[in-house]
Amino acid sequence: MEFILTTEKATKRELLAQYKQVRQTSETLCQPLKTEDYVVQPSEFASPPKWNLAHTTWFFENFILIPYWADYQVFSTDYGYFFNSYYESVGKRVLRPQRGNMSRPTTEEVYQYRHYVDEAMQAFMADDAHFAPELEDLIELGINHEQQHQELLLTDLKYTLGNNPLFPAYNSTLKTNHKSLIVNPLKYLSVNEGLYTIGYADSGFCFDNERGAHQVFLHTYRVANRLVSNAEYLEFMQAGGYQKFHYWLGAGWDWVKQNQIEAPMYWHLIDNEWFSYTLAGLQKLNLDAPVTHVSFYEAEAFARWAGKRLPTEFEWEVACRKYAPDIANEANLLEINYLQPQACSPNHFQFWGDCWEWTNSAYLPYPYYQQAAGALGEYNGKFMINQMVLRGGSCVTPSSHIRASYRNFFHAPERWQFTGIRLAEYI
Repeated sequence: MEFILTTEKATKRELLAQYKQVRQTSETLCQPLKTEDYVVQPSEFASPPKWNLAHTTWFFENFILIPYWADYQVFSTDYGYFFNSYYESVGKRVLRPQRGNMSRPTTEEVYQYRHYVDEAMQAFMADDAHFAPELEDLIELGINHEQQHQELLLTDLKYTLGNNPLFPAYNSTLKTNHKSLIVNPLKYLSVNEGLYTIGYADSGFCFDNERGAHQVFLHTYRVANRLVSNAEYLEFMQAGGYQKFHYWLGAGWDWVKQNQIEAPMYWHLIDNEWFSYTLAGLQKLNLDAPVTHVSFYEAEAFARWAGKRLPTEFEWEVACRKYAPDIANEANLLEINYLQPQACSPNHFQFWGDCWEWTNSAYLPYPYYQQAAGALGEYNGKFMINQMVLRGGSCVTPSSHIRASYRNFFHAPERWQFTGIRLAEYI
């Protein structure tokens, strides 16, 4: 079952169906895992699958069942401490770097927790005496929160398996695009100067950081009709891209030297041939596919080398609404089940899926932004500093989760997500 969160408010029945589908998707994504995979945490930023499964459950329990259903009995009084992420308002928590140290509760107990909360949520939502219409927005937030963690589950897991010297596959039977594609040649799409409305202004769900629809003035500009390919990025590398400081921002050049960066994450040079680790295992690098797992520093350096620049988040949103207002059937999102960026076919501009696209915009509040009171105000507002905005979704983003106004954000050095590059220029 596939659902789309539209610009209209979902009915209670639709919301319950969405809840069931999203909860099942998380568990379906975990079916290829071995028991040992659920616990491993090789880095502070990559949470174990078991923690992702439990934290999304904690969200529904803590923000809906406990405060709004007087008869609800918590599954375990310890789980609030174990599976809180960063909500200072809620209380103490296991610190992020320690999530992989928790062999208990067991994976089996985490699944029991999920099913316990699912039964309670479904009973709660079915009972009109308890379920208030104003809770619909909160439940939609929980659904979208879990979809974010579905993406994190896969990217965190890729980091875990991709740093295993055996390069084990998450799923060796993943769907593969065997079509002989005529790759979309690199061209540029023009947007005229003028005032444009930015942000979310419909009645359906969005995150609070998308609200505050406002106008911006844009000069005439052009954006590339597709993402930068692996072949094009190799040209940058062969031209000394990682050795020549003048392509880089100062902080980026320091990052390259300190971390001895020589290629995108998951690239491996074996017998003078480039390979890339994918969720299907180690594979020969697909030169026509978009380059991915690059930092903002790498994206900005490539653009500078190419004589172009990265678009701002406003330029990206306006171009997307003009040239790809709807999600195309061929958009490479989670449901397609490639779980890897694919080459761009003609007349498909890759605004949706494949890779999150770095923009040259700092993550800041829009005009009129109002941070919510209480714990939910911590969801986005406190992160609006020292991060860059990304747009468009990736090959592991659920199709019902993404919008033209969606604002993702990461720190400039981070690249374990499926992050890629679109070029822009002024005319």
